[in-house]
Amino acid sequence: MSNYKFGRRSEKSLEGVHEDLVAVVRLALQYTTVDFAVIEGLRTTERQLKLVRSGASKTMDSRHITGHAVDLVPYIDGRISWDWTPIYQVAEAMRQAATQLGVTIVWGAAWHTYLTDAQCSARQLSNNYVDLRRSKGKTPFMDGPHFQLARDHYPA
Repeated sequence: MSNYKFGRRSEKSLEGVHEDLVAVVRLALQYTTVDFAVIEGLRTTERQLKLVRSGASKTMDSRHITGHAVDLVPYIDGRISWDWTPIYQVAEAMRQAATQLGVTIVWGAAWHTYLTDAQCSARQLSNNYVDLRRSKGKTPFMDGPHFQLARDHYPA
């Protein structure tokens, strides 16, 4: 168990997020091997539209709008890291916490399956998603910091 604690910004970003996802995120912080922060949770429609227009998001049907999604970023040496190795570590902690709590989640680097159902590492799961998309002639949308409650278990 880690000794990491969320700061004020992370706590504020969890406001309005579905209680089951908040529980998973809090437990994942205890399991993680790398510190992380919550940079976004509940979004307004206006914010989502801005993200879609900028290309940072692909849909107006975002689970952020309903409070069913969060974006988590690792902190390395006190700074946000966009490196994939710590992102995989956060995903592993989220999987462990969600599995323990019986919450089904989807990860933004493996949209094709539930993170909680996968039997391989987060890195391999992400690679499987990329391979699947490319085999269909499609570009993968990689959003490693994104975690959301499964729609069929948690409809909006």
